[in-house]
Amino acid sequence: MPILNRAAELQDEVTEWRRHIHAHPGLLYAVEETAAFVAEKLKAFGVDEIVTGIGRTGVVGIIRGRGEGRTIGLRADMDALPMTEISGKPWASKTAGKMHACGHDGHTAMLLGAAKYLAETRNFTGNVAVIFQPAEEGGAGGKLMVEDGMMDRFKIAEVYGMHNMPGIPVGQFAIRKGAIMAATDEFSIVVKGRGGHAAMPHTTIDPIAIGAQIVTNLQMIASRNVDPLGSAVVSVTKFNAGFAQNAIANEATLAGTVRTLDAAVRDLAEQRLRQVVAGIIAAHGAEAEVRYNRNYPVTFNHADQTDYAAEAARSIAGDANVNAEVDPMMGGEDFSYMLNARPGAFLFLGNGDTAGLHNAAYDFNDEAIAHGISFWVRLAEQRLGA
Repeated sequence: MPILNRAAELQDEVTEWRRHIHAHPGLLYAVEETAAFVAEKLKAFGVDEIVTGIGRTGVVGIIRGRGEGRTIGLRADMDALPMTEISGKPWASKTAGKMHACGHDGHTAMLLGAAKYLAETRNFTGNVAVIFQPAEEGGAGGKLMVEDGMMDRFKIAEVYGMHNMPGIPVGQFAIRKGAIMAATDEFSIVVKGRGGHAAMPHTTIDPIAIGAQIVTNLQMIASRNVDPLGSAVVSVTKFNAGFAQNAIANEATLAGTVRTLDAAVRDLAEQRLRQVVAGIIAAHGAEAEVRYNRNYPVTFNHADQTDYAAEAARSIAGDANVNAEVDPMMGGEDFSYMLNARPGAFLFLGNGDTAGLHNAAYDFNDEAIAHGISFWVRLAEQRLGA
């Protein structure tokens, strides 16, 4: 089952857009250049309504079909990462310290390609909202777009998102019902002891020794507190203390992340983290300050919408190239906020044998573009009665 002929025809043009966006990355909400590029293209396509500034720098375009009906939303993210690119490609980032290391340039370009196609054909009843979101990489741009009233303003009934995935062959798709990506919580722990001479540790309350015990015992949350059939990751990723080899510091700072796929496990992990810290601190006569921030919630695919997305993928890729029971990932995604606001689904598009996401050598695989455009078009037409 081939990709759409028109999507294949758009391949070269959309590739040029993708490489232009790649060369001019913006971080978080500072994606004004990309947002302006998107708005300009949507206007050129004849998109009926273009609204900028949603979620600060987000863009929404409304494409009206051949009659009145429901509205479905298709979302792409626009922001890059604070990394220096080493891909060596001619279209590599022109700004040191910023690069599209997660493929958001490809996501934006594919959705633009689909918008052009849908504006040309309008082979559906109702409306398609093409959503271009800032600040997915830690800035919760999806949350802000929802809080700006996007769903109600455009009467969006369902919403869908797509992300490229290295390691999955080009032309293949992967999806699952329920939790597909994790909640992404962060914590910091300041252990407050009493410093002194390293040769006289008995006169101190050593925050490094106490912090080391905390690190070790936090690993017990996933291994001994969470049901083995559940999922949890507790990773301490920072441990800073001390300035001299012959002095015990007053404080030690630990920080890390907790990833879960279930609300009850999320609650348990936070509770146990606080209990572990409190117990160890009390045992050693120290003090601690714990900060626990709940960030992106679980990305949870609704059952019916997952079926619709899988059906659209099969219609262009064939049954053998759609994995409808892919294992969930412990990475996070702020499309979760949109899925909390409306029924929808999130799926992965194969990026082939490339460097991994968030790798300085990564580049979006342009061979995936026609597959992504075809998926968006088929999904829109199938959901809106083409």
